[in-house]
Amino acid sequence: MSGLPIHLANLITIFLYTGCSFLLATFFFPPFIRFIRRAKLTQKIRQDGLSGGTAKLFRQFHGHKSGTPTMGGIVILLAVLGTIVFSRILAYFGLIDASILNRGETYLPILTLALVGGLGVIDDYLNIREKGKQKGLPAKVKLWTLVGFALLGAIWFTFKLEWSIIHIPGIGDFDIGLWYFPLFVFILVGTSNSVNLTDGLDGLAGGLLAIAYGCFAVISYFYGLPILSVFCAVIVGALVSFLWFNVPPAKIYMGDTGSLALGATLGVIAMLTNAVVILAIIGFIFILETLSVILQLFWKKYFKRKLFLISPIHHHFEAKGWSETQIVMRFWILGASVGILGLIVGLVGMGNGGIL
Repeated sequence: MSGLPIHLANLITIFLYTGCSFLLATFFFPPFIRFIRRAKLTQKIRQDGLSGGTAKLFRQFHGHKSGTPTMGGIVILLAVLGTIVFSRILAYFGLIDASILNRGETYLPILTLALVGGLGVIDDYLNIREKGKQKGLPAKVKLWTLVGFALLGAIWFTFKLEWSIIHIPGIGDFDIGLWYFPLFVFILVGTSNSVNLTDGLDGLAGGLLAIAYGCFAVISYFYGLPILSVFCAVIVGALVSFLWFNVPPAKIYMGDTGSLALGATLGVIAMLTNAVVILAIIGFIFILETLSVILQLFWKKYFKRKLFLISPIHHHFEAKGWSETQIVMRFWILGASVGILGLIVGLVGMGNGGIL
């Protein structure tokens, strides 16, 4: 595509690889679902609420979902990684200018996707097999493993790349020095857990993630990171395929394999594009879900009563009588609205763009 105008070539590349990841995921999901059913690697409905006590309301609304195949995040990750390998083959034979595997733009998010995805696979498997007291990885083990991954990324950014700048759209750049280190850890761990908390209704997290990654595909492109833009679009392609099988009634769930990995990778991409403030806008629903859990715990501890009927907040609306489809569609509408707002803020006040 060397003879084409650069933007046209980039757009063709984006659509080519997005379509590739969509087709790969769509091809593999049906046999994967059959395999999961045969292996009895299906969803277990939790017995304990996030804020302590029993989860009677949760089981009331979601008890019928027990036995639904999970770990669909494996197919999402394999579709993304398979597309990356395909791009490398095309680049090797000179059929396309560059592959998605790019040291300057995608090494770190690809590594994050693979490592945190591996953590999610372990957690999902232990939960399905009901291993351990908590039926899955203990919360502290999961948290500190995520922190460990985040520390590696923070070391790379802070000391290898010597990056300490935060861009606030429309205002400018601010050097926060070594505070960049804990900020990186907070963003990666926080985004990963926020997406994980949001993954509680059919289609909810998948749709919001597709919106968020689509927004960052645009942001990355205009910030001068075209390969990262392609990577984001590839994830969107795999997520759209997942949604085909995940919308109510879901045939498969992504599990922690998908939610933890895609959440952490989204955080890394926000750091790569120097768009932490924009992430807070685009990821508003993820933040809202997390705040609802924190506030629920706070209210129960200090006021001895619940603020929400059940947390995270999407389950509160279920308890108020909203149908699952109503909640998902309305949250998607809100997610798309804040996504557009984030794009406008990001592109109007883009400053110097990404860091690489």
